[in-house]
Amino acid sequence: MTDATATVPVGTRNTRSPGTRFVHMLYIYAALFIVASIVLIPLVTTGLGGFKTLGDLRTNPFGLPIDWQWQNYEEILFSERYWRMLWNSLVIGFWTTFLTLAVAAMAAFTLAHVRFFGSGYLLNYFLLGLMFPVATAILPLFIRVRDLGLLDSYWGVVLPQVAFGLGMSILLMRNFFRNVPHELFDAAFVDGCGYMRFFWSVTLPLSRPIIATVGIVAFVQSWNNYIIPLIMLTSESNYPWPLGIMSYRGEYGTDWQMILAFITLTILPTVIVFFAAQKHIIAGLTAGAVKG
Repeated sequence: MTDATATVPVGTRNTRSPGTRFVHMLYIYAALFIVASIVLIPLVTTGLGGFKTLGDLRTNPFGLPIDWQWQNYEEILFSERYWRMLWNSLVIGFWTTFLTLAVAAMAAFTLAHVRFFGSGYLLNYFLLGLMFPVATAILPLFIRVRDLGLLDSYWGVVLPQVAFGLGMSILLMRNFFRNVPHELFDAAFVDGCGYMRFFWSVTLPLSRPIIATVGIVAFVQSWNNYIIPLIMLTSESNYPWPLGIMSYRGEYGTDWQMILAFITLTILPTVIVFFAAQKHIIAGLTAGAVKG
C-alpha cells in the first residue's frame, strides 16, 4: 500500500519545528509592536499634551499631566474660530474629493478600456506628477491661481489639490477597471450599450472599494494639507484647520498646550473615518494586485 505522504510535494510540507514557528511568530509580533508604537506614541503624546499647562509640558512632555487642564479643550470647542476653520476644511475637502473622483474615474476608465494613439504617453504624463512635491511648483502655481483671480478663495486651494492628486488616483482606478471582466463589456456591447452607459451602469457600481479608497485618501490629504492653503489664502475667515495653529503663536511665545489640543481635536475625525473604512481601503488597494 502506497504511503499517502509520498504523493505530497516536498515544497508543500510544513518542515518547521514548533520552536521555529514560535520564533517566527515572535518576530512578527515584535515588528508589529514596534510599528504600532511609532504610530501611536506621537498621537497619545499629542492628546495628553493638550491637558497640560505650558510649564508641565516643558518639564514632563511624555508623561501623564500633573494637573489635568480640561479647559484647554473646552476653550477650543466653544470658540467660533475652531468651528469656522473646521467648516472651511470640510468644504475644501468635499470639493477636492468630489472633483478628484469624477475626473480620475473618467480618465482611468478611458485609459483602461479605450485604445487610442498616445494613451501610454498620456498615462505617463499623469504619473509624472508623482515625482514632484507640491513645494517645487508652488511659485508657478501661485502665479497661475493669481492670474485666474482665485486667490483667497476655496477654489484656489481645491483646484491645485485636485491636480496633484490625480496621478495616484488615476493609477489606482485604472488598475481596478482593467480587472473588470471583459465579458461584461462584450455582453453590454451586444445589447447596444456604449462606453458611457457601461461606465455609469456597470463599472461604477462594481468599483465601490476603489472609489472609497481614492475618496478617503483624497479627503485626508486635503484635510491635512498645509502649504497650499498657506500660500493661496490671506483671510483668516477662509483658513482651514491646519492654519489654525498659527492663532496660538504670539510675538514672544507660543501656547504649545493649546496647539496640541487643537491638533488632537482636528485629526480625531480623520482617524475615526480611517479606521471605520479600513476594510474598503485595503480591498481597493489590493484589488488588481493579483491577476486571476
